[in-house]
Amino acid sequence: MIKVMIVDDERLARVELKRLLSAFDDIEVVAEAKDAEQAMQRLKQGDIDLAFLDIQMPEVSGLELAEQIGPQTLFVFCTAFSEHALDAFGLNAADYLVKPVNPERLSQALGKVRQLLKHADKTTDAQPLNYLADNHGLLLKFGQSSKIVRLNEVERFESVGNHAALYTNSGKAFIHSSLSKIEKRLDPAVFFKASRSDIIRIDSIKEIQDALSPGCLLAIMQSGAEIEVSRRQAAALKQLFNVW
Repeated sequence: MIKVMIVDDERLARVELKRLLSAFDDIEVVAEAKDAEQAMQRLKQGDIDLAFLDIQMPEVSGLELAEQIGPQTLFVFCTAFSEHALDAFGLNAADYLVKPVNPERLSQALGKVRQLLKHADKTTDAQPLNYLADNHGLLLKFGQSSKIVRLNEVERFESVGNHAALYTNSGKAFIHSSLSKIEKRLDPAVFFKASRSDIIRIDSIKEIQDALSPGCLLAIMQSGAEIEVSRRQAAALKQLFNVW
């Protein structure tokens, strides 16, 4: 059984999610919390495999609460698609759900959770294997509006201070996460770390040229962007395309 805690300041929202979860034989809701303080007190008792976290809660938000949850508990965000951008990379969320929760979408999220629990190491300090799938949706801000962008729409990630810029079909957006954290969540068969500053999508590379810097390469992307591949990574990129 997967032991679940629901964290939401709205009682009716907790009741509805609990009702939806009752349709799954391997799910047991063992705890509810109306705020982050109650949630952390319950988490200290252990035995919570999965927490559903409402993002907008008074005093401490679900995003802030997620930063305090240890690796032994997976979590799924629930959002009303508000102005908040979901930092799925930095916070290591298993998935997120948009309210009102759709039963089919809930089933998909639980499927991801089952896979993570199945492949997680049994050691106490183990981190779950948690590569993001290409169809994983990210809630990102573009100007004043928010939009769900699939990972397969992202051409590259660029380090910008303590943030990362995502270059997508919809334009440029930012998430509060380091490039190293992002790299750990990406499938190395799909994304390639070109340098300390850039991670690029392999199937978006249109052309490879020699760069002006000795030993470096220039990856020409489908968008026309020219990304310098460091000398250290140049050999690995050539090997990807069987260039010697």
